[in-house]
Amino acid sequence: MKAYLEAGKFVTTHGVTGELKLYPWCDGPEFIAALPRLFFTADGRGETKLESVRSHKGMCLVKLAGVDSMDAARAYIGRIAYFARTDAPLPEGRYFVQDIIGCEVRDADTGRVYGTVKDVTHPAASDVYTVATPAGDVLFPAVGEFLGELNPEEGYITVRPIAGMFDGAEENGDAD
Repeated sequence: MKAYLEAGKFVTTHGVTGELKLYPWCDGPEFIAALPRLFFTADGRGETKLESVRSHKGMCLVKLAGVDSMDAARAYIGRIAYFARTDAPLPEGRYFVQDIIGCEVRDADTGRVYGTVKDVTHPAASDVYTVATPAGDVLFPAVGEFLGELNPEEGYITVRPIAGMFDGAEENGDAD
């Protein structure tokens, strides 16, 4: 699994004291505020300390160490910010969305491979996985009733779909 994960993207400056607006790609401003630092490459280079983070209209207003003016902040617009996995430990059995994307989706009972997780959205109380299959994308509710094992370390998840959900979507092209 990746050591550095995407936190979000800096989209503009805010005010004249060097604050930046970060569009969070993770749980939101509270998650970002709990981080001690950010990085500017996917391999952990460009470390910078977070001086402050606050919520503003669904975005994060971020003050980076050493960035004290609007002109200095402009250099960060359009850049992706990363965080170290070690700075954000998760409880056992919980995973970052970026760990789930790309996992193979297998039937928990038969072992059939349906496709891979292409995206994870949060439209309501539970996540919805977009599963890329040979027959097209299938939306799958990530709820206990249908979700089996999550094993991003090994690159797969298992599911118990309702009848017909993945008809024609198996890798071998055979429909049940």
